[in-house]
Amino acid sequence: MSHATDPQPCIAVVDDDDALRESLAWLLDSVGLSTCAYPDGDAFLAAAPERHAAVLLDVRMPGLSGLQVQQRLNERGDSAPVIFMTGHGDVPMAVAALKAGAFDFIEKPFNHQQLIDTVQQALAEHRRLCATRSRLEMLHERYAALRPKERQILVHVAEGMTSREIAEHLGISAKTVEVYRLRAMKALGAANLAELVRLCVALGLVDALPGGGHAP
Repeated sequence: MSHATDPQPCIAVVDDDDALRESLAWLLDSVGLSTCAYPDGDAFLAAAPERHAAVLLDVRMPGLSGLQVQQRLNERGDSAPVIFMTGHGDVPMAVAALKAGAFDFIEKPFNHQQLIDTVQQALAEHRRLCATRSRLEMLHERYAALRPKERQILVHVAEGMTSREIAEHLGISAKTVEVYRLRAMKALGAANLAELVRLCVALGLVDALPGGGHAP
């Protein structure tokens, strides 16, 4: 079993039932997932948040309830996916947790394979979101490094204006607009005009069209 001194990200198991914590830790460890066990919400919240790749959180616990712990996580911006563990009759609470951003909930007694699958799905989704967030941060850095005129032209391009229209609007030549546009495309890593528009939507420079505007 893994212990709280392990440096790698782990699955936090937060439950006041000692036997259940041990059982879940053993189950997850058996498929190569590191775990960190906490007997209550306060102990879990006191741990460094970056240690947790996902959270298995009991709904009903002494002290802070699972929903209260989730609220604290949301307030401080923790991004690790939360999977609630619910007993019989806790489904309404689980639905409330899902509305507040929980990844999923599983009912006790657990189907071991379902629990493992749910944790693996949560980890995969978390990796995807982290990668998207990292790309967006890099995109914002590249955009911030552009010259003011390049930023201005980017917005007009994303609004659908042609180079000639932008040139007339800014009082510069169409050739100059093209030079700035190509320079901005290169800086942002856009291979073509459609990709440039998608990046501008991701940056929040323009609103996405219905059904479009995917993150980079």
